[in-house]
Amino acid sequence: MQNYTISGGSEAALSGVLNTSMMEHRRNGKIRIKSHSRSNIAIRILICGLIAVTVLAFVTFDYKDIDFAEAITATLHNIKTVFIQPRLERDTVTGVLYQLLVTFCLGIISTLFGAVLAFFCSLLCAKNIAFPVMANVIKSVVAIVRAVPTVLWVLIFAVSAGLGSVAAVIGLTFHSFAYLTKMYAEAIEEIDDGTIEALRANGADFWQIVFQAILPASLSSMVAWTFMRFEINFTNAVAMGAAAGAGGIGFNLFMAGSFYFDLHEMGFLTYVVVIAVIILETFSTKFKDKVK
Repeated sequence: MQNYTISGGSEAALSGVLNTSMMEHRRNGKIRIKSHSRSNIAIRILICGLIAVTVLAFVTFDYKDIDFAEAITATLHNIKTVFIQPRLERDTVTGVLYQLLVTFCLGIISTLFGAVLAFFCSLLCAKNIAFPVMANVIKSVVAIVRAVPTVLWVLIFAVSAGLGSVAAVIGLTFHSFAYLTKMYAEAIEEIDDGTIEALRANGADFWQIVFQAILPASLSSMVAWTFMRFEINFTNAVAMGAAAGAGGIGFNLFMAGSFYFDLHEMGFLTYVVVIAVIILETFSTKFKDKVK
């Protein structure tokens, strides 16, 4: 049998932990520890404040004499029409598939352009291969670009290019470039520094390091992030079809829901988009597994 001794410092630390926590025995024999740290108290105060603001907003909101029973009934009827009774009335299946292809092309082009630009830019902002000052400046710039929503970038470029697919592609490419630059740079920074230092010690130049160390080690991560961005761009392209007149199935959804008020066709188009996203996710998962 061994005897263990606790130093004075350890006793003080242990007593401090026990004093800041309250141990409460449950009837089933388990022990629940409630921590009363400042961070937990601040989180609880924040949650209570948000709940109070939400309740106040609902109480003081101007409902304009809405009949809630009638509104709920109408909402349920619209949901039933959209998701249970979908059908085409103003278009054909061939036309819908063509517009879906247009949306896919918008996502593919913007992702491809953004990935190429992001790869070269990530080489300039990865801290393990780039100058620290340059890396910090570029990361700050792409962070500002990412902070602006994609739809706003599309509308900004629409001022010069006009509403349409050109502005949508430029805006999606711009945001994709900033997004993928961060992801690619983080993938490069995860590479073992010993590999890069060994190549430098053997006289390898910058591009030899890129193609012999960086690409083989980070290719799978880059492919995964690129496919994720493509999925985001596809859904954004659907929204841009309505917001920026970029065409595609998003414009058909906008016209069916806001112009023709045809809930049946809107439901059919919604199912088409959902099926396309599921197929895209399945394909991207299998492709990423092969790359690994």
